[in-house]
Amino acid sequence: MFKTAALGLCLASALFASVSQAAEEPLIIKFSHVVTEDTPKGRGALLFQKLVNQQLAGRVRVEVYPDSSLFNDAEEIDALLRNEVQLLAPTLSNLSQYNAELKVFDLPFLFDDLAAVERFQRRRPSQQMLSSMVNHGIVGLSYWNNGMKQLSANRPLRNPQDAKGLAFRIQQSPVLEGQFAAVGAKGVNVPFTQSYQAVKNGQIQGAENPWSNLSSHRFHTLQPYITESNHGVMSYMFITNATFWNALPFELRSELQAIADKVTQAVNAEAQAINARERERIVAAGTSRLITLNQAQRDAWREAMTPLYQQVEKEVGAEMIRAALIVNR
Repeated sequence: MFKTAALGLCLASALFASVSQAAEEPLIIKFSHVVTEDTPKGRGALLFQKLVNQQLAGRVRVEVYPDSSLFNDAEEIDALLRNEVQLLAPTLSNLSQYNAELKVFDLPFLFDDLAAVERFQRRRPSQQMLSSMVNHGIVGLSYWNNGMKQLSANRPLRNPQDAKGLAFRIQQSPVLEGQFAAVGAKGVNVPFTQSYQAVKNGQIQGAENPWSNLSSHRFHTLQPYITESNHGVMSYMFITNATFWNALPFELRSELQAIADKVTQAVNAEAQAINARERERIVAAGTSRLITLNQAQRDAWREAMTPLYQQVEKEVGAEMIRAALIVNR
């Protein structure tokens, strides 16, 4: 999966040539993602496209390919490394193979809420992770947040033992596998756009998603129970191809980064509101029953899952875990 130096040099040569033509024709930047447009990520992609096409008109044009119309979540990072797309916002789970420290974001019950996640992302350890994958061909521009994850299933999940024997759709992540193994369940890696069908045909019996993804992909129409667990966070890193990015003139790179920063503020500011809205839509639809955990039940889930911290401490680092825990207020 990792690209060779020779491939990088070839890409650099081609990209320098393309940038030199920017005065004659717009530079096309392709942005691929795997969710619908009416989600935090989808809305962020459209806003980035709008601002770039307005502010850099005639020089740069962004094309957005939503809902896996170009690549699914199992394909998109390789496509970025081949420079077939230049922008992605993959989940942090899908990037942990390039920097194991990113696994900290998959740890269950690490963050109390989305505000704590944002505080952690603004601090030095998280900011350093943005530039930690350059040698693998990836530059991180910023963090985008979707929301806290809820559990949906074909039976009510009130206590950890209720999940025993179920198969849950997860992203490719050993931490998420361990999270469900801790409660006697199984994590199954299924591309996001195939997860609805996987629920429908019985391949999986549960999933974890923010409210916006539960709603946009209609999980609530198939799974009769949703537990409001807020047990984890779904965050993305807004990334680009390192060779492509470094081939851009400094001024253009600075303009694109400034737009990315503005879009990031908008995405993260809207995430809570979007998820609150979609939660209400799901409740109003009446197709699934909402389960609210009491404190004892929530503590039981946390107690069952947090031994996972010790299992990943060597890769993530004890200091990183502590830095995440202290942002909770």
